[in-house]
Amino acid sequence: MGERAAEQPPLISGFGYVRPLGSGGFARVYLYEQDMPRRVVAVKVLEEDLSTPTDRSVFEAEADTMARLSSHPSIVSIFQASVSSDGRPYLAMEYCPDSMRARTKGRPAPVAEVLDAGVRLAGALETAHQAGVLHRDIKPSNVLISTTGRPALADFGIASLRGRVHGEGASQAMSIPWAAPEIITGEASGTIASEVWSLGATLYTFAAGRSPFESGDRVQNTQAKMSARIEKARYAPLSASPGYEALDAVLARAMSRSPRDRFPSMREFGLALQQLQRHYGLDVTPLDVVSAGWVTPAAHDDRVRGPVVSSVQRSSRAQKRADHLARDRGTDRDGLVIDAPGPSPLRAGLIGAGIAVAAIGAIALAVLVLGGGL
Repeated sequence: MGERAAEQPPLISGFGYVRPLGSGGFARVYLYEQDMPRRVVAVKVLEEDLSTPTDRSVFEAEADTMARLSSHPSIVSIFQASVSSDGRPYLAMEYCPDSMRARTKGRPAPVAEVLDAGVRLAGALETAHQAGVLHRDIKPSNVLISTTGRPALADFGIASLRGRVHGEGASQAMSIPWAAPEIITGEASGTIASEVWSLGATLYTFAAGRSPFESGDRVQNTQAKMSARIEKARYAPLSASPGYEALDAVLARAMSRSPRDRFPSMREFGLALQQLQRHYGLDVTPLDVVSAGWVTPAAHDDRVRGPVVSSVQRSSRAQKRADHLARDRGTDRDGLVIDAPGPSPLRAGLIGAGIAVAAIGAIALAVLVLGGGL
């Protein structure tokens, strides 16, 4: 695929292109307007060619995973996934106008905002982990801000998808400033413990306005030098100002050099963040965890994809019988009064003749009775 073609937004049936939103290492994001139902959506177009059936099945499986997880309120909703006419896979998803990265880069967020986001993200990740899914690329730019102002985690499975399509290790798709030491060294390709580290490093970034191992000297922020600092995992306190000690203690545990010393789960991490909210006298954010039964596919979920068309016809005999009875009652099937059709001329004549015969009979009977009484 040529570079110029890749830069052009794809033609997608049912969607109208509006404008570009941004681009990353292996995807471009555009704003589209969906025709039915009418709404704006963000369309992430992956710069990957699904050249084989295996690549296509990998993409479909990852899209299914993201869609199931998006039932969580702090995970970006996925509306549609397919391949455009020029062969590029895309995801149509909830449009979020802002991100925590843009909001906090160089501008530390208040502790209340950091803790609220942390609890919500911990619940989202606990939901994924209970369903057997790792995010693999937790970082500030993947924490978006929805139109209601809530943080929402994006790009579940994207890093894994990229690695599987290209045959790469998952660690190659990770973002180094927020990757755990064992990911940097290649000792692990992704675990719950490494995701606890990444969430801790992300929350540190929100609170500090910079990543945990970033140096003030840009020369020291090469990939190799930053990786070396992450491997040593020497936690630097957020601020010399009083009041940050409790937050530092929780984040330092999440970012312990040894995975065994970190929080054992995202739920435990979220509970610790809630305790910090109580410590600071803040409102406690609910730790929402969706039941694994709602996000785990059924064992028989291998059906062929395609539209489902109902075979029930309104002209069936049972339906006709129900309609006939409804007309006789003067109501439709929902109990609403309908306009009854007027009687035909023949039926009206027969009804009139019957009434006349009945009247004549009544008069004759009266004459007989009166005559007998004379």
